[in-house]
Amino acid sequence: MKIRQSIEKIPGGMMVIPLFLGAIINTIDPTIAKTYGSFTGALMTGAMPIMAAFYICMGATIDLKSTPTILRKGGALLGAKLLTGAILAVIASKFIPNGMIDSGIFAGLSVLAIVASMNDTNGGLYMALMGQFGKKEDVAAYSIMSLESGAFFTMVTLGVVGLAAFPWQTFVGAILPLIIGMILGNADGDMRKFLSPAIPILVPFFAFALGCGLNFNSLVKGGILGIFMGIAVVIFSGILLVIADKLTGGNGVAGLSAASTAGNSVAIPAALAAIDPVYAPMVPTATALLATCVIVTAVLVPIVTSWYAKKFNLVR
Repeated sequence: MKIRQSIEKIPGGMMVIPLFLGAIINTIDPTIAKTYGSFTGALMTGAMPIMAAFYICMGATIDLKSTPTILRKGGALLGAKLLTGAILAVIASKFIPNGMIDSGIFAGLSVLAIVASMNDTNGGLYMALMGQFGKKEDVAAYSIMSLESGAFFTMVTLGVVGLAAFPWQTFVGAILPLIIGMILGNADGDMRKFLSPAIPILVPFFAFALGCGLNFNSLVKGGILGIFMGIAVVIFSGILLVIADKLTGGNGVAGLSAASTAGNSVAIPAALAAIDPVYAPMVPTATALLATCVIVTAVLVPIVTSWYAKKFNLVR
């Protein structure tokens, strides 16, 4: 049986499939984690510790010796992603004063989901597209862009636009695992080689644990709205990313390739709810919307990027 190959045929499969599996199990029997307890219960409820280990490993891949060109390119794309999220957060807050829409066709849409969908790039997708259409500097730029991984910048965005207030210790705690990983990876190349391979391995485990906290009904509800959100991510973030790319000497391909939602973003609502319970009611639908965004952007971004590269004769 080719289980891995089958899963990876689905965009973001190693994140999405375990998430859905956990949600199905929880929908059938919400008490199963308590019933079996021990390691089984820990696996089904332990998303946060696994994610902490994930971000340490992710941090180890960030090279602080990046050249100025890479820093400029990566910083510009990172800034454009965060700026897109901030702009839409300000606009959305005017129409969603309570943070989440409770009824109607947009029921479940929250400012949290919108920001999280914009803030984190699908790194594997970006690297693959850059390998086909980009330059080596564009590929290396992701080492800077990967700083966006995790809840830190979503917290910053929500705080800056006045939608949340977190104590400084919370901000430090959100980014500390990533910093620890950066220190380890830059202090010792062997540590970077040791930690880096664990990144894809940890993804399905924390995705499954997150899914075990969801009800499958919420995932179904997030479907259509999540599709529109995914399209919006490509359009709105893509525009600013292309501009940022061109301002740093690029041709726009790197910008479009970064106009996606990372699988890691699915974990952000639960992470923020663990910090501030006010976000707890938003977790099920926000997670569902983000899971859909991951799939939609993983399908759309390669199509749009390929079209753009061919239209402007950028295919190598």
